[in-house]
Amino acid sequence: MTSTWLPRFGAICAILLGLSIGGPGLVEAFTGETAVTSFVLGIGAALGTPALTVLYLHQAAAGGRFGLVAYAVNVVGLSLFAGVAFTLNIVLFYLEPAIVERLLQGPTRGAFLAATAVFVAGTVLFAVSMARSRIFPRPAVYGYGVALPLLAVLAPLPDTPLTSAVHVVAGASLIWLALPVLPRRTAVVNEAA
Repeated sequence: MTSTWLPRFGAICAILLGLSIGGPGLVEAFTGETAVTSFVLGIGAALGTPALTVLYLHQAAAGGRFGLVAYAVNVVGLSLFAGVAFTLNIVLFYLEPAIVERLLQGPTRGAFLAATAVFVAGTVLFAVSMARSRIFPRPAVYGYGVALPLLAVLAPLPDTPLTSAVHVVAGASLIWLALPVLPRRTAVVNEAA
């Protein structure tokens, strides 16, 4: 295994995560939520941890202690919110609205809100860390810090053109953040003597 494996794996996960958020958002702007778009959103959340980890490692030296704490809060929040995204998009999507409403009146609502709060706090902290480190493109960092928390807050609400636009911005921001992390292949030149 080479030293470029982890950065490449994490960057590819970030790109696929961006596509799994932005693609369904773009489609849903025209079709509304579908079983396919919900499935892609629910499964794509699993790619968040390797994506976030490689973004952190790319800026770890410049991020310092604050960057480490921001990463820790973000990775815990991301793990919690991945469960929320999976549940909303793959489990609750197929239930009758009355059942979902009753379910969300109980302790599930509190768990969803707590997971969302930790995710939003971690995402904002990590975006601040990335902005302070000046390693990543600023527009991508701001997109990450604004669009991803908005996605979490808007997740339980009905889909609108605004939620579709936020999905597209979040997806594009993740893809943009992944590009500087991708290891560049260097050409090896054999010189004939």
